[in-house]
Amino acid sequence: GIIVPFRTSNSSKAYKSVWTPEGSPLIVLTQQLKQALEQIIDEPVEIAMRYGSYKPQEAYDALLARSPEIEEVIVVPLYPHFAMSSYETAAEYAKLAYKKGKYKFKLKVVAPFYDNPLYIDALAESIKPFLAEEFDHILFSYHGIPARHIHLNDPEALKICLASPGGCAPGSDGYESCYKRQVFVTTDLVMKQLNIPEEKYSIAFQSRLGKGWLEPFTDQTLKAMPEKGIKKLLVLCPAFISDCLETLEEIAEEGKKEFLSAGGETYKMIPCLNVHPKWVETLKVLLNGDYLAD
Repeated sequence: GIIVPFRTSNSSKAYKSVWTPEGSPLIVLTQQLKQALEQIIDEPVEIAMRYGSYKPQEAYDALLARSPEIEEVIVVPLYPHFAMSSYETAAEYAKLAYKKGKYKFKLKVVAPFYDNPLYIDALAESIKPFLAEEFDHILFSYHGIPARHIHLNDPEALKICLASPGGCAPGSDGYESCYKRQVFVTTDLVMKQLNIPEEKYSIAFQSRLGKGWLEPFTDQTLKAMPEKGIKKLLVLCPAFISDCLETLEEIAEEGKKEFLSAGGETYKMIPCLNVHPKWVETLKVLLNGDYLAD
């Protein structure tokens, strides 16, 4: 009730700037991923979204229409990292539709795969072509969340987590589901695979709405980098599997303006995995029992 009236106009302009002849980039890319996956597995694939069209009920019904004897449906939240506002809401929305529909098939959900070796390899392969040209730095811009969401009911654990550069320490409460820790793990693993030294990459968080969100903020980071001697920048957004408004408009367009206006020279955004062949193969493997959660 508070956010929507003030954001509708700006959101409309933003969507227009990234719209394609085929429609929404997110929907188009997700449909392409569906088609690519169906080419390498025998089972039918449908897509669902948390908002708007493509509701889970419609996907379940479409799957049953294509395969009436289906015994199990696997839900894949297209977020590598666990966060209440992304992975969890997508998974819970799919589960709720399943319960309301009283479907007879079993429902399984692919767990967050932020450190899966195949995922890390796919992400590294998507970055490699951009390393051929000279660059000063690589910025990993992850989707921002309110800091309190990391440890919603444990202020002390949150305080410790935020004070640590890499998030929660092993053995601490909330370690497994710590979003901050997970994004640092993804970043370090892929950079290590590509032999990029620590001083050549960093992490920031985008899409904040008010105070109390994870820092540092991407927009402020971009504006400050040229003064620190970072003139040639590569940027990627691993919190998303498919390019969308938050990557194409906020980072590829607005982020570029902010960086160049502050004195930057070159700015290139590395696309999300989208339908990268290595990612499609990774997705196939994630569908097996080793990566499924209840």
